Amino acid sequence: MDIQHLTSDAQAAAVSEALGRDGAVIVDDLAPQHLLDRVEVELAPSLAATPTGPDDFSGRNTRRTGALIARSPASRELVTHPLILETAALFLGHATNFQLHLTQAIAIGPDSPAQPIHRDQWAFDFFPFPAGYEVQCNTIWALTDFTEANGATRVVPGSNQAADRLSFQPSDTVPAEMTRGSVLIYSGSVYHGGGANTTSDTRVGLNITYNLAWLRQEENQYLSVPREVALTLPEELLRLMGYARGAYALGYIDDLRDPIEALRPTGAAVGFAAR
Repeated sequence: MDIQHLTSDAQAAAVSEALGRDGAVIVDDLAPQHLLDRVEVELAPSLAATPTGPDDFSGRNTRRTGALIARSPASRELVTHPLILETAALFLGHATNFQLHLTQAIAIGPDSPAQPIHRDQWAFDFFPFPAGYEVQCNTIWALTDFTEANGATRVVPGSNQAADRLSFQPSDTVPAEMTRGSVLIYSGSVYHGGGANTTSDTRVGLNITYNLAWLRQEENQYLSVPREVALTLPEELLRLMGYARGAYALGYIDDLRDPIEALRPTGAAVGFAAR
């Protein structure tokens, strides 16, 4: 089974349907090239300063650069892209609200082996979530073309319906080949992994993910984004970052105050709703 490709004018309902069925879908050419050019320029110093991974899973010739909201103002447009947020709201609509889980540029260098195939939701200490209960809606935006040769993310389509703790090999997968500006949207339950880069070029993608707001975030947005930067951000983005309650009462401050009041004392008492 191949990964379905949708056009950039696709509706969130169609994206969510494909995501629920196959665990992954690609929307072609969703981000404008001039926006990606800005992201590249803004992230270049941080990417160059990021050390390569310490183990085979992180990638010994792979750089993983986080804190995108603080380091790249242009990336905020991808974090809050309407189609992505509408899709996440549908896909994660069984919960009260969702939040930003992770922002990370992933640069797979030349001659890198394939990453072990895994489920992203295993980050929650391998908790066995009930089958069909989705906790993440993830994206990888192509900052370079993604090809099978340069390490395009490899996916086992339909494996979101499979049992947990299974073992797959790269030969069981298909590459998420896509052009620069396209985005792979995938669930936390689908089995996948970074592909082997057999070229002399570096494959770069922006991994921006969302999870249910009652779960802990993989990237600590409150510390990754300095307070002085957070004070300049719009309320919608702040709430998506976690300055909102998770469900009814999770994450309030002191005397039951809305967490947005830590930055915006007049903020309205609403969350980033999943539905």
